[in-house]
Amino acid sequence: MAIDRPLTLAEQGELRAVSTRGRISASSFVNDYQWGDLKADPRKWMERYFDAHLYLANWGTRRIALRLPVQLLDPDLAATYCMGGSASSWATDEHVILYLSSRDEDGDEEWWDEEAGLASIVPVRAELAAGDTRLLYLAWLLCVQDLELDEDELEPPVPPGLGELSGPLQSLADFLRLDEDLLDTAAQASAPLTTQAPSVEVLAEWVQRLPAADKDEVIVRLLRGDGAHLRAELLRRYGGGTPTEAVGGARTVSELLAGAETRWEGRQRQAEERAAAEQARREAAAAAAREQRLDSLAANHERAWQQVAELIATKKPKEYDSAVELLTDLKALGERDGQREAFRGRMHQLRLEHARKPSLLDRLERAGLIASAADEMAT
Repeated sequence: MAIDRPLTLAEQGELRAVSTRGRISASSFVNDYQWGDLKADPRKWMERYFDAHLYLANWGTRRIALRLPVQLLDPDLAATYCMGGSASSWATDEHVILYLSSRDEDGDEEWWDEEAGLASIVPVRAELAAGDTRLLYLAWLLCVQDLELDEDELEPPVPPGLGELSGPLQSLADFLRLDEDLLDTAAQASAPLTTQAPSVEVLAEWVQRLPAADKDEVIVRLLRGDGAHLRAELLRRYGGGTPTEAVGGARTVSELLAGAETRWEGRQRQAEERAAAEQARREAAAAAAREQRLDSLAANHERAWQQVAELIATKKPKEYDSAVELLTDLKALGERDGQREAFRGRMHQLRLEHARKPSLLDRLERAGLIASAADEMAT
């Protein structure tokens, strides 16, 4: 996506020379490859044409690149956070480019609307331009997650608001598969956001104190059309509308990883406890329902045996199954009420009556209602 300025016709022609299939406009280049790949270096394209880039492959690779003017993002600050293969940065004369990537060896079966996905992430540029460095910290955390940093490496300054990510930052974290336990661990040392938009009165005072030459420069830049980030630049210059500053990190990479592991183990225990409680609830409900059925059978004992006979008389597999279910309950009733031998006697008689129904006898054996033929002979 080209955001700060549209692509010229000449630039669109340069892109078309590389790809005859790409969907090209003054603000974007989109392509989908089933075979092969882009015959150009996306990093070079970021330097020359675009402000944002998303790459997604079904074998598990995801990449996001963002470009900001150097006057809005200090290259040294970006390098402080982007210090691994998963998160890197570099600068040209005019821009700083962040390049973030995530890999999953199991592949990527999740469906993404790539263009909508990029649109949901792009607003993080404006947040970073306004002085919100949470994006940079997420980039550093991605390097931690991918084990690219020494275990005794200290974390960089921790920005406020890690525990309350904006929608675009959350979209970025989801796209990069940032581990939620690692992020929650990092957020423990993050102060709450205290950003408040400056009032009209405060802005008026700032403007009054601006030197005349600076005011003239602002007007010229607006007329020239390069005011995409002018508001953020001015607010940062005069200290308004930006979040509380980041505080120096005191934790090591190993401490963050250990904290994430502890949180994961805690969540697993809670999930197991919830699953066990739910299983116990289901079993108790099933037991209560079965007791109710057995009480009903006890009140209509002979009618139940008559119903078994009627079901078997149909000679239909489905009715055989229903007969087996009813006999299973009758067996449980006999065990509960001390009538086990009586039940066995009636089952022996039932077996003799239906000796020529192998399908029925097989069902009865598999349900444990009668002994197998071999066991019967041995007995």
